[in-house]
Amino acid sequence: MEMEENGIMEQQRSRKSKGGLITMPFIIANEAFEKVASYGLLPNMVLYLMNEYNMGVTKAANTMFFWSAATNFMPLIGAFLSDSFLGRFLTISLGSISSLLGTTLLWLTATITKARPPQCDQFTQKCKLASPAQYTFLLSSFGLISIGAGGIRPCSLAFGADQLTNRENNPNNERVLESFFGWYYASAAVSVLIALTCVVYIQDHMGWKIGFGVPALLMLFSALLFLVASSLYVKENANKSLFTGFAQVAIVAYKNRHLAFPQHDSNNYHYEKGSAYTSPTDKLRSCWVLYER
Repeated sequence: MEMEENGIMEQQRSRKSKGGLITMPFIIANEAFEKVASYGLLPNMVLYLMNEYNMGVTKAANTMFFWSAATNFMPLIGAFLSDSFLGRFLTISLGSISSLLGTTLLWLTATITKARPPQCDQFTQKCKLASPAQYTFLLSSFGLISIGAGGIRPCSLAFGADQLTNRENNPNNERVLESFFGWYYASAAVSVLIALTCVVYIQDHMGWKIGFGVPALLMLFSALLFLVASSLYVKENANKSLFTGFAQVAIVAYKNRHLAFPQHDSNNYHYEKGSAYTSPTDKLRSCWVLYER
């Protein structure tokens, strides 16, 4: 019994010694580099698909729109997995690795000649479309980048807040938390600005190999910076997700759909002592009856 209590006390002591401002640069850098890498690929992607994969304008635009939609949808799944099963640290780690693999595969499509179809014949103007294997290679890179965004974006802000809200010995905890939110959103805005200017400029003037190599290198820095500080983080365990609660309520409501309501609904309101919930009073019901009349 004493050994268990000592273990719990030691775990709590170790927990209090972790987190704090020292972890903020690693978390913000992870999110910032991911945004620069992913947003920097969007503006010129239609041109890349048209020129290197011989796609028409419509097909290239649709491919790009589907990829963008998947990237914006995946954070919903990432948030659910983080809250219910994996926890924020593991979700961000897996997301960083996935984005790194995705940007690396995309860089390989520009580096390896056989990863894309040959150029169109300038005399006959005939173009050979990409093979199924080449399409699979390209779409795999898009999918991994979307999965990575789904792991990083919904968890970074909350994970940073975990590092500060658990610092009980910090009297300025609320002010520090507000400062973190400010720096987080400022870094996100600057990251998008850099992505849409510097990364696009590199792609236009230095070619696809370097233009896609820069995002891959940034994601390597992003993953390394986040994982190198693993021992410093406060790592909250996964809890019951809000989506899981909604699903359980919907399932139970469907199963009980044939149950009859009691004649007197006053028995429906039973709360524990000290609960903040209040049951409807007879006076309030009388007012409602008069209002209906």
